[in-house]
Amino acid sequence: METVFFVTGFIGVIAVGIAFLLAKKIAGYDSGNERMREISEYIHKGALAFLKSEYKYLSVFISAVFFILIFAISLKTAMAFVLGAVFSILAGFFGMTVATKANVRTAEAARHSQSRALKIAFSGGAVMGLSVVGLGVIGIGFLLSIFSDDTSSLTGFALGASSIALFARVGGGIFTKAADVGADLVGKVEAHIPEDDPRNPAVIADNVGDNVGDVAGMGADLFESYVGSIISSVTLGYIVLDKFGAVFPLLLTSIGIIASIAGIYIAANGRGNNPQKSLNMGTYTAGIIVIIGTLVLSYLVLDSISAFFAVTVGLLVGILIGRITEVYTSADFRSVKNIALESVSGSATNIISGLGVGMFSTMIPTLLIVTGVLVSYFVMGGVDDPTMGLYGISLAAVGMLSTTGITVAVDAYGPIADNAGGIAQMADLPPEVREITDRLDSVGNTTAAIGKGFAIGSAALTALSLFASYAESVELTSINLLNPLSLVGLLIGGMLPFLFAALTMNSVGKAANEMVTEVRRQFREIEGIMEGTGKPDYDRCVAISTKAALREMILPGVLAVVIPVVVGLLFGPETLGGLIAGAVVTGVLLAIMMSNAGGAWDNAKKYIESGEHGGKGSDAHTAGVVGDTVGDPFKDTSGPSMNILIKLMSIVSLVFAPVILEYGGIIIKLFN
Repeated sequence: METVFFVTGFIGVIAVGIAFLLAKKIAGYDSGNERMREISEYIHKGALAFLKSEYKYLSVFISAVFFILIFAISLKTAMAFVLGAVFSILAGFFGMTVATKANVRTAEAARHSQSRALKIAFSGGAVMGLSVVGLGVIGIGFLLSIFSDDTSSLTGFALGASSIALFARVGGGIFTKAADVGADLVGKVEAHIPEDDPRNPAVIADNVGDNVGDVAGMGADLFESYVGSIISSVTLGYIVLDKFGAVFPLLLTSIGIIASIAGIYIAANGRGNNPQKSLNMGTYTAGIIVIIGTLVLSYLVLDSISAFFAVTVGLLVGILIGRITEVYTSADFRSVKNIALESVSGSATNIISGLGVGMFSTMIPTLLIVTGVLVSYFVMGGVDDPTMGLYGISLAAVGMLSTTGITVAVDAYGPIADNAGGIAQMADLPPEVREITDRLDSVGNTTAAIGKGFAIGSAALTALSLFASYAESVELTSINLLNPLSLVGLLIGGMLPFLFAALTMNSVGKAANEMVTEVRRQFREIEGIMEGTGKPDYDRCVAISTKAALREMILPGVLAVVIPVVVGLLFGPETLGGLIAGAVVTGVLLAIMMSNAGGAWDNAKKYIESGEHGGKGSDAHTAGVVGDTVGDPFKDTSGPSMNILIKLMSIVSLVFAPVILEYGGIIIKLFN
C-alpha cells in the first residue's frame, strides 16, 4: 500500500507543479496599459485584504477545534484537521491570486483575438483546479503514509477542509453579493449607468467579490467534496475489501488527475471561435479517459467490473446534472426566455417565473441522483452485503469528482472572464474588446451554473457516503421513523438548511443595504462623480463588504459544527442519523432550487440586455435587474453553501462518532 500512497502523492505533486508553471506563464503575458494595471491592482489588493482578514478569524477557529479534537478524539485526528484546513486555505489562495493576475491579461489578449483571451482565462482557472486536486491527494497520501492502517484519523483532514470551505463560501458569498446588489440597484436602476462603469463606487468591490466568492470560495467547496469522497471511500473500502478496497479509490483519483490535465490542455488550446465547445471538449475527453482507466483498474485491483459500473454511473450522473442545469439556466433554452418574457409585465411576474423555474428544476437532478445511488448500490452487491453497496455509493461519488481538476478550471474561468470585461469597461477599451469579453463571460455564466449543479450532485453522493461511514462507526443499521427520537432528528435536520438559508440571505440583505447607502452617499456628495471628473472612493466599498462578510459568516459556520454534536450528545446516535438524513434531503433540494433560479434570473437579465423585449433601459430590463438582484444571493451565497452544510454536518458527526457512541443520549438516560 505504501507504493500506492507514494504514487498518489507524486501525481498530486505533478498537478501542483503544472499549476505553478501555468501561473508563471500567465504572469509573462502583457498586462495592458497603465489604467488597466491600476484597476487590476485595485482588485488584487482588495481580494488579498479580504482573505488576510478572513484567515485571521479562521486561525482562531482552527486553534479552538484543534485543542477540542486532541482531548475529545486523538492527536492524529487533530493534526489531520489542521493539515486539511491549511491545504484548503492554500488551494483557495493560490487560485485566487492567479485569477486576479489573469483577468487584466485576458482583457489585453481580447484586443488581439478571442482565442488568446480564452486561453489565458482558462489557464487561470486551471491553476485553481490543479491546486485543488493536487493539494487534496498530497494531503491524503501524506496522512496515509504516516498513519498506515489508521484510516479513521483521515476524517480530521476532511473536517478541516469542510470547515474552511463553509466559512470561505459564506464569507465570500456575502462579500460578492453585497457589492453586486449595491452596484446594480444604484448604478443600473437608479443612476442608469452601465455595468462595470468606473463612476460606480461599488464596481471594484463587485470585481473583488468575483474572486473571493466564485474562485476562492468555489475552490474550497469542491476541495472539501473531493477529499471527503476519497476519505469516505477509503474508509469503507478498508472495511469491506481490506487494502484492495482502500487502494482502488486512490488509484482512481490518480487517473482522474491525469485525465483532467489532458482535458485542460485540450480546452486551453481549442479554437476560440466557440469557447463553449472548447471547454466541453476538454471535459468530455477527461471523462472518457477516466471511464477507460476505471475499466482496466477494476480488473487489475478488484478482479471485477462492478466497481467500473459504480464509478461510471457517478461520472455520468455528474455530467448529466451539469447539462440539465444548463437547460434551466442558459438563455439558449425556454426557461430563461420565459422569465425574460414575464419581465415585460414587471418585477413581480419576473420573481414568480424565476421561482417556478427553480422549483421545477429540482425534479430531474433528483431523479438522476436517485439513479446513481441505486445503480451503484446494487451493482456492488448491496442486496447481499449492504456495506458493500454503500461502498459502491462512495465510489460513485469519487467517480463524479474524479475530473474535479478540469471541472474547477471551467468554473473558475467564468469569474476571470467577468473581471476581464469589467476592466475593459473601466479602462475604456474599444467596443470590440468588450464584445469578446462579453462572449467569454456569457459562456462563463453557463459554466458557473453547470459547476454549481455538479457540486450539488457530488455533495449529495458524498454526504450519503459519509453518512454510511458514520453509521458504521456508531453501529447503526437502521433508523426507525416510528421512534419519536428519530423523527425529532429528521425534523430538526430538515429545518436546518432553511435556517441556514435565512441567515445567509439576511446577511446579504443587511450588507447590501449598507452598500446601497454608501453608493448613494458618494453619488450625492462627491462632486463631478457622474461627469467623470470626481474619483469614487472604491476602498470604502471594499471595506464595507469585508466587514459585513466577516461579521455575518460566524454564526452560520458555528451552527453547522455545533448542532450535530449537541443533538448527538443529547439524544444519541440514531437521532443524529435522522438529523443528517433530513438535512441531506432538504439541503440538496434547496441547493438545486436556489442555484438554478439564481442562474436563470441572471441570464434572463442578460438576454434582455442583448436587445430582447426593449433591451437596456426598458421596463423589462428593470424587472430583469430586480430578479437578478434577488437571484444573486440565491446562486452565489445561500445555494452553494447548502452543499457544504450537509457535508460538514456529516463529517462532524463522523469525527465525533466515538464520543457520541459512548456518551450520547443524555436526555434518554435521564428519563431512564
